[in-house]
Amino acid sequence: MNSEGTALRKSRLPKGVHRVRRKLVSGVKFHFYAWRGGPKFWEDCISHPTCPEFFHAFAEVTQPTSAGLYLTEALVDDFLSSAAVPKGERSKKDIELWAKRFQLEFGSDPAAMFEEPASRGEVNSWRKRWLHSPKQHDMAATHATRILNWAVEEGKLREHHCHKLKKLYVANRTEIVWTSDDLKRFNRVAPRWVQRILAVGCETGLRVSDLVQVRLDQFEKTQHGQRLRFRTSKRGRVAYIPVTHSLRCLLEETPNGQETLLVSELGKPLSARWASNQITKWRREAKVEPWEDGREKTLADTRGTAATRLLNADLSLRQIATLMGWSVRYASQVIEIYARVSPDESDAVLARLEAARTRSEK
Repeated sequence: MNSEGTALRKSRLPKGVHRVRRKLVSGVKFHFYAWRGGPKFWEDCISHPTCPEFFHAFAEVTQPTSAGLYLTEALVDDFLSSAAVPKGERSKKDIELWAKRFQLEFGSDPAAMFEEPASRGEVNSWRKRWLHSPKQHDMAATHATRILNWAVEEGKLREHHCHKLKKLYVANRTEIVWTSDDLKRFNRVAPRWVQRILAVGCETGLRVSDLVQVRLDQFEKTQHGQRLRFRTSKRGRVAYIPVTHSLRCLLEETPNGQETLLVSELGKPLSARWASNQITKWRREAKVEPWEDGREKTLADTRGTAATRLLNADLSLRQIATLMGWSVRYASQVIEIYARVSPDESDAVLARLEAARTRSEK
């Protein structure tokens, strides 16, 4: 076909259509969206379809919709095919799960119902089925609000009344710590490779997602010993964590050629979820006592223990607070909690804490 014919063929693509080219094993396929971030209406192996069905599909998805006839089922479908859904696999799965649950409950209702104040009560009644799990109860609210916020931003709803739905889950666990007695009890029953996971958490204070990413080549020598130079995933800042005696022992026993500090029983890299699950499993086997309010200790609860370890390694309160992402005052409070629940260490920890407080006030 000559250039004039090609130009004519390409001019038939409706204005505003967003085309995405996907490379598959079987060849190339094109996905067509009504607009960038809009709903997908067509797939084809050619870049400029000319069949009547293509234009009919485009007309159906872009025709003005009566608010009364626009159902919540279509609203959720539009949301899930939009750019509002994150690309991260874990986040994407969570959003799809709750969006489908929301769709199953309200799919046959007009989307315009959420413009009415009474809809807030409807959403609250729906999420009551997860009252047994405060975290899931709150997740239902979070994702319902996310969908409705998107609908307002895209002009599909004028407004909605599901902002700031009441939450039940208390996420603050920074006061929970693993005491020296907990660690002794845990280490009596857990395999060595699992002991290492908990030990590194207690010595570094890194979040679980970062803990499993620590590599041997991230440790470097300093004038007085070693430190771990690590860029955290949450804030993207570089943390410099001193290598304590216990952490140095872990490094020395790590086999040559092992890339990450923590590996599975078979020597494979760990995922954050798998590492956390192993600590939970062996904590139950060891019958480690729960926190004072009944909450069980997890791998994520090693940060308070780590703060005390860092104090004992002669870091200032300000340095500890920076590493943990806390205020100086809060770092001091967490260490004091550790001393209170670890009687065998109380005197030494409190003496160091008092000295550190005095220095920080100068």
